Amino acid sequence: MEIAVAELADHDSFSKRVGYRFADAGLLTEALSHRSWCHERNVEHPTGPQAASNERLEFLGDAVLGLCVCELAVTGWPDLGPGDLSTVRSAVVNASALAEAARGCELGPVLLLGKGEAATGGADKDSILADALEAVLGAVFVDGGYRAACDVVERLLGERLAEAASEPDAREAKNRFQELAARQFGTEPTYDVSSSGPAHQPRFVAAARISEEVWGRGEGSTKRAAERRAAQAACLRLLEAEQPTDAEAPAHG
Repeated sequence: MEIAVAELADHDSFSKRVGYRFADAGLLTEALSHRSWCHERNVEHPTGPQAASNERLEFLGDAVLGLCVCELAVTGWPDLGPGDLSTVRSAVVNASALAEAARGCELGPVLLLGKGEAATGGADKDSILADALEAVLGAVFVDGGYRAACDVVERLLGERLAEAASEPDAREAKNRFQELAARQFGTEPTYDVSSSGPAHQPRFVAAARISEEVWGRGEGSTKRAAERRAAQAACLRLLEAEQPTDAEAPAHG
């Protein structure tokens, strides 16, 4: 498969962003080759008539990703039960999460797409980005083995994995905030969320409100993380407000 020198340089930069250098550069080229690009060039796979797109590596990478995420979740959060572990895996192994991670390492600009796919924004489509990231993981597995692939998974998806693993705590914080708001004010809280930064690396800020008053703020790389931290901050303030002051404290004697 022929590839331009400029594209090879882009792939080298991408390898640095991912944190893995391929011994076989051809594997990375295959991982980044969308079927539309292969179809236009009538490229054939060495083992048969199938185009040398990234689909075979994607198939492998999907399995590698699932196993790596499960291992990282089980070893990193030993108190989580099977139900929570399944929830964590689902939160990380999905097209939206993978596309976000792909944007974070700027995978889109180095994808090899056919002219038609490129013209319709294929380099920023969730499905194409997610599939390509799985293909890259499959390529890393073939080139460097399971541990190398897990290292890349942790580097690219570790923060989202940690946030997903803390979701039971997130639900608890938001539920607690709701209970306190109902008890003290007779109403339900709301959240105002804003985002900033580039699309591949957004930053969210949440304000936890009761009526018009902000009781807590939080930041995170996802909306849920920001809301969780805002709810935790709000709970602390509300609990402090429930504590009697010295003047209100009952006298003992």
